[in-house]
Amino acid sequence: MKTTEIERKGESTVCDWLTARGYEIVRRNFCIRGGEIDIIAEDSEYLAFVEVKTRKPGALGTGYDAVTGQKQARLIQAAAAWCAEHSTDQQPRFDVACVVMKNGVVLSVDYVEHAFDATGSYFIF
Repeated sequence: MKTTEIERKGESTVCDWLTARGYEIVRRNFCIRGGEIDIIAEDSEYLAFVEVKTRKPGALGTGYDAVTGQKQARLIQAAAAWCAEHSTDQQPRFDVACVVMKNGVVLSVDYVEHAFDATGSYFIF
């Protein structure tokens, strides 16, 4: 599988995971200049901006390691742009999902709600 296919399968897996837990997928791959949000999902309380990282088993570093302070700042910027264009009653939240996949088969999904916030408090892992 190509890298983009692996990334899309990881994102689709997380969409299914969220939907099974009562979330509605609002948008996938929301892009602005300088940032992208993989998944925007909502339930009755939260508007979740989800970053998805897909890795192979035994990869150097976890998917969480790739969500650096700089990456978080770009996600926050993109989420602010989304919120400026779309009114919501839900509380915004930043989540990170790590998918482990081997030969196109999903082995695990690790999902962290409130992984970081927009105040500069990075990584609450």
